[in-house]
Order: sequence, then C-alpha cells, then structure tokens
Amino acid sequence: MATAAEKGIEILKAQVGKPDGAGDWIEVDQDRINLFADATLDHQFIHIDPEKSAKLSPYKVTIAHGFLTLSLLPHLTSSIPQQNPAAYEGMVMGVNYGLDKVRFPSPVPVNSKLRAHRELMDVTLVDENTLQTKNKITVEIEGSEKPACVAEFLSRMIYG
Repeated sequence: MATAAEKGIEILKAQVGKPDGAGDWIEVDQDRINLFADATLDHQFIHIDPEKSAKLSPYKVTIAHGFLTLSLLPHLTSSIPQQNPAAYEGMVMGVNYGLDKVRFPSPVPVNSKLRAHRELMDVTLVDENTLQTKNKITVEIEGSEKPACVAEFLSRMIYG
C-alpha cells in the first residue's frame, strides 16, 4: 500500500513545469526595511537613510535589502493556491530546506508592492514519509518589467 508521500509524489509529478499562478501583493515600506536592518545589523544608508539615498544612491530612494525580499518568500508563496490539494493529504508539516540558485535582477524601491509566482520544477521522494520539492519562485515588483528576485526554493513535505 502506498504511503501518503508516495501518493503525493505521483500527483505532483503531473504539475512539474506548470505555473501555479501568483500570490497576493505585499507592500515593502520603510518600517519593514528598518526592522529588517535592525534584525540583520545591515544599516547601509541605501536601506535606511532616505535623505542620503536621495543624494547619493542611483535609485534616489531607499531600497529593500535583497535578503529581505528573499526572507519574504514563504509569506509571498503562502497565498498562491495549490493546484493539487490531494497531494497534501496526510502532510503534517513543510520545512524550508534551502536554495539552489538566487538572483536579484532589480532593486525594490521603498513602498513597492511585491508578489510571487511559483512553478514546480522537480519533486523527489526522500523517504517513505518525505517529499522534496524544487520550485522556481519569481518575485514581481508592481509596475516593473524586471523581477526583484528569482530563486530555486527547496522544501521538504513531511507526512504523518
């Protein structure tokens, strides 16, 4: 008899290469940028000093840390509808496993709105109760042609 993970992988294999769609927008305001700067001790002026950024930065406004954008991936992807809910039956938790590739093609100016697009790239059976997925996550900046971030995001799905 197949385990829940084994059933899940069969369902998810059919989703590989097909976009899941987009999630909800989130605004990246100066308060969020400042809180991230405090949490990471990265207080470079291009992130936290609007006056100095207006004078010296090529962007003329503060910009979000690239790693702030990256840290938002779990939240940004949480609002993207799952295409195959049956694949998650019996799952007790999901964990972030890592990243294979990350790029930041465009800066995120303060007060920008971001949303994520997800596409399943691969799914593997780690053991009888665990799947590993690799998703391509593209973070869109509202009104911009270039994305803020493109990442290959690894997750583990653990079934009971």
